[in-house]
Amino acid sequence: MAVVIALDAGTTGVRAFAVDRSGRSVGYRYREFTQHFPQPGWVEHDAMEIWHAIVGTTAELISSLQEPVAAIGITDQRETIVAWDRRTGLPRHRAIVWQDRRTAARCDALAEAGHLPLVRETAGLVLDPYFSASKVEWLLTEGGVQADENLALGTIDTWLLWNLTGGRVHATEPSNASRTMLLDIRTLDWSDELCELFGVPRSALPEVRPSSGRFGVTHESSGLPAGIPISGIAGDQQAALFGQACFAPGDTKNTYGTGSFVLMNVGSRCPEPTEGLLTTVAWTIPDGTGGTRTDYAFEGAIFSTGSAIQWLRDGLGIIASAQEAGPLAASVPDTDDVFFVPAFTGLGSPWWDPYARGTLVGLTRGTTKAHITRAVVESMALQTRDVVDAMTAHSGHPVSGLRADGGAAVMDLLMQIQADQLGVPVRRPQVQETTALGAAYLAGLAEGVWSSTADIEANWALDAEFTPADDRTAADALHGRWLEAVARSRAWATG
Repeated sequence: MAVVIALDAGTTGVRAFAVDRSGRSVGYRYREFTQHFPQPGWVEHDAMEIWHAIVGTTAELISSLQEPVAAIGITDQRETIVAWDRRTGLPRHRAIVWQDRRTAARCDALAEAGHLPLVRETAGLVLDPYFSASKVEWLLTEGGVQADENLALGTIDTWLLWNLTGGRVHATEPSNASRTMLLDIRTLDWSDELCELFGVPRSALPEVRPSSGRFGVTHESSGLPAGIPISGIAGDQQAALFGQACFAPGDTKNTYGTGSFVLMNVGSRCPEPTEGLLTTVAWTIPDGTGGTRTDYAFEGAIFSTGSAIQWLRDGLGIIASAQEAGPLAASVPDTDDVFFVPAFTGLGSPWWDPYARGTLVGLTRGTTKAHITRAVVESMALQTRDVVDAMTAHSGHPVSGLRADGGAAVMDLLMQIQADQLGVPVRRPQVQETTALGAAYLAGLAEGVWSSTADIEANWALDAEFTPADDRTAADALHGRWLEAVARSRAWATG
């Protein structure tokens, strides 16, 4: 039986992940790459190092497999941008990473000049250096990159596709393109107005194709076996939504990582811009009638969840390992009215307050490390409720359940608190590598490994379900008190 390989190009490392038709992992390789910090707030990657890591891990994985490879899918850190030369295939500058803040002042200036409504309406985003457009502008104005006829631009998926196909395909798909701040998310084409605003030549941008469909095949120059179809691409969070089989409007997932990303499928009609949330393209896939269907999503970006556990370990020394957080938090029945707002770098959705700062309130002489740890765990669930409440209010789709993945999702206490806060079941799947799984499914769907999304949904397998308490009184009271703590954290720094 053939397998599908997903290439997961993350922020700190790359994974090559093989799955069979049942969605079960049959092989896995991982390799880290270097993080470059040339100035405070600047984050860069060597795009060639990422490419070499992809080739190395994928070649190792393929050589270990007994089965033929039916297709390759790609998922990636989304907003990171690469500029390279079409003739040589070499980068013209190190990739500027989604975390990079060098264009913050430029984004502020654009907002003050009145350009935010255009960005919100056309791209579904906010003016923030998180997204790619201002990074491209910086490369062209201050980074020494020439906007000539040989310039190629793209997010990491486009860079990998170019190299896998031996420079024959320069393309992306809507979920990644919608994070550049250059795409009109209604037409699914590059916006002339936004390209002009940021000084980006359309000729350097990749073709936008459906997320599931054959982009090309591996070329012998790639270092991989030639002729393998590359047939699915999605940004990491949209891939996780697909891997969690969230195919119906209202289906919602949360990935509990360093931060958390809550995505809700809102269907095939692009919603109007919504305060506090991002509107993004989830995917474009075959509709079963020879055409395609585009689904949209609301996204809430929570900046700090797992990083708060790291802070307990590395900053305070309260725990020796992340695995200790759950048992320590569960050793007390509540926080004794202690609340922690993990606004280390401001608050994301739905507040979008860059001047909020981390806040610990309610301390008494009776406060213990267990109370503080439980407050950190509770903050993950409470921040998620803030986002889901906003999504529900603006989408018109009630949330019937939350599908949870990511490192912190293994914590049963967190999952139960989350269910109580949302008032709906929280379901954790058996396969936690949902990002890679989503990319594999998109590729396999195009090549007939799976015939429909119904096949994919049938593969989804439950690990554990957490049901909410019947009485919401205690959960609502806890959330109300949390909002008081959030209010105290906001606008603390003065910029």
